[in-house]
Amino acid sequence: MEKIKMTTPLVEMDGDEMTRILWKLIKDELILPFVDLKTEYYDLGLEYRNETNDQVTADSAEATKKYGVAVKCATITPNAARMTEYDLKQMWKSPNGTIRAMLDGTVFRAPIIVKGIEPYVSNWTKPITIARHAYGDVYKASEMKIPAAGKAELVYTNEAGEETRELIHEFDGPGILQGMHNLNGSIESFARSCFNYALDTAQNLWFATKDTISKKYDHTFKDIFAEIFEAEYKEKFEAAGIEYFYTLIDDAVARVMRSEGGYIWACKNYDGDVMSDMVATAFGSLSMMTSVLVSPQGYFEYEAAHGTVQRHYYKYLKGEETSTNPIATIFAWTGAMRKRGELDQLPELQKFADKLEKACIDTIENGEMTGDLYLISTLENKKKLNTEEFIQAIRKTLESNM
Repeated sequence: MEKIKMTTPLVEMDGDEMTRILWKLIKDELILPFVDLKTEYYDLGLEYRNETNDQVTADSAEATKKYGVAVKCATITPNAARMTEYDLKQMWKSPNGTIRAMLDGTVFRAPIIVKGIEPYVSNWTKPITIARHAYGDVYKASEMKIPAAGKAELVYTNEAGEETRELIHEFDGPGILQGMHNLNGSIESFARSCFNYALDTAQNLWFATKDTISKKYDHTFKDIFAEIFEAEYKEKFEAAGIEYFYTLIDDAVARVMRSEGGYIWACKNYDGDVMSDMVATAFGSLSMMTSVLVSPQGYFEYEAAHGTVQRHYYKYLKGEETSTNPIATIFAWTGAMRKRGELDQLPELQKFADKLEKACIDTIENGEMTGDLYLISTLENKKKLNTEEFIQAIRKTLESNM
């Protein structure tokens, strides 16, 4: 068959460890035989980030602004152990954090539902999408260890040199403190991305903070969402038959546990980090979680919600067999191809993305799966496959669907 044509490149961000191995297998087995793939390639593997002083990460974000759609492999955010292991010049920042900040985006994460993988919360029958603000809070915090008794203050100095002070605490001995910030402009972008995504997907939108305790910081989030909704989106939501709902974060958690799913739950940065992992695990597996960064300017960056699968990579290096789940990484590619097809009016590319996703789900529901799913699947006739066997099984299903 003739390969499906593309007109505009995807920005391709390669990554680290086992997911980098999966990346090549997915391209070679599931994409290149069927699509005349066009990408602008950036190597975000830790070695090359170190070699370029992390300039490659910024370059990949700028390319995403240029082309509009990117697909990203999982990457290492180094700690002290990684500094030694990779002989790094410095402890480079999270590539995800850098890209999110440069694109001013919101991360939307949703579970992939398949038969035989039953949610641990039995009443969850529809996917729950977590919308995570991707700027500031604890991720850009300044921290200090307090060695002894003394006074700690927040100090703001305006451009005229005038100071405003707020007492944090009168320490009577050693302690710790942390200073967080956010930007009204970033919160506004977060709100618009959430409202737009709710309209695009025809889902209700929830938003939750702790404004009763944080009467300035969290309350600002609540107020900005309310102001933008009333001014720009209320009538659009009513016309679409969907709802915007605000509540406290603890009340939201209780409501989520009692719900059937089927909505978007918008969270501040740290809340979204934690809750997306909770939702992913409760639905069955973090390897079955899609993730897309959406900016209000219309940039899209698709990735898997999990990490680089370090333990499997070390087994792979020893020549040992692995059974690593590639589904979330495959869905990053399909999400990017579908969006590229939508923007470029290439229906065949969109259809291919749909067929590849269906092939993944059909393969699992036919009982062929990786070890993580094998352990939790309720299917009677199931078979555990290694990494390569599973991708080949998906290809066989895809070819039959084509």
